[in-house]
Amino acid sequence: MEALDILQSPLLLLLLPIVAFLYASVGHGGASGYLALMSLFAFPVAFIKPTALVLNIVVSGISFYFYYREKEFEWKLFYPFAITSVPCSFLGGLLSIETHLYKIILATVLIFAVLRLLGLLGKEKAHIRPIHFASALQIGALIGFLSGLIGIGGGIILSPVLLLLGWATMKQTAAVSALFILVNSVAGLFGFLSKGEILPISSLLVITVVAIGGILGGYYGSKKFNSVALRNILALVLAIAIFKLYTT
Repeated sequence: MEALDILQSPLLLLLLPIVAFLYASVGHGGASGYLALMSLFAFPVAFIKPTALVLNIVVSGISFYFYYREKEFEWKLFYPFAITSVPCSFLGGLLSIETHLYKIILATVLIFAVLRLLGLLGKEKAHIRPIHFASALQIGALIGFLSGLIGIGGGIILSPVLLLLGWATMKQTAAVSALFILVNSVAGLFGFLSKGEILPISSLLVITVVAIGGILGGYYGSKKFNSVALRNILALVLAIAIFKLYTT
C-alpha cells in the first residue's frame, strides 16, 4: 500500500492522532484503536499488523517518557511480566493466521478496549497488594503471544489485570503499561520482519500524524488530564469496528 492510498483517506489521517492522544493519555500505545480504524477502512492485514506495531512503539515510548518523568514507573511491577512477554511476543509475530481468524481474535480483544475506555473493566483498588511473581510470569506469556500474533502491545489487557488484582495504582498502571507495550511491540515487529516481511512505506506518513497525538496525550495524561466524552466516542468507534469484524 502506497502513501497515495493513505492520502485518499483523509478521515483516517484525522482520526489516528485523536486515537493516539486518548490512548497515550492513559499510558497505552493505541494499537487496538489503530487496528479498529484500519479495519473499518478496509486496509489489508499485511498493512495493518506491522503499521499498528510501529505506531505502538512510537506512542507508547512517548507516553512512557512523560509518566516516567512524573516518577510513576515501578520496575518491580514491570519486569515479571516482561520476562515472558517479550519472547512470546516475538514468537507470536512469527506466525501468520488466516484473515477470518485474525478478525475474530482482534474483535475479541477490542471488547476489552471498549470496556476499559468506558471504565467498566479495571478500577483502582483501595488497598494495593504485592505482585504475585509466578502469576505475573504466566500472564505476561499469554499477553505477549497474543500481542505479537495480532499486532498489539498488550497494554489494553495488562492494565485491567493490574487494577483488578490490586497490584498497582492507576498512574502506576499507565506507566508500566506504556513500557510493556513498547517492548512487546518491538519484539512482535522483529518477529514479523524476521520472516522476510517489509514495513509498508506509507506507514511513515501515518507515524508522523500519530506521533503528534501521542506527544499531546502523554503530556496531558501524565498531568491528570481526563476526557470522559472523548473516550466514550472512541468506545463507540471501536464498537462499530467490532461489529464489522464479526460480521465480515
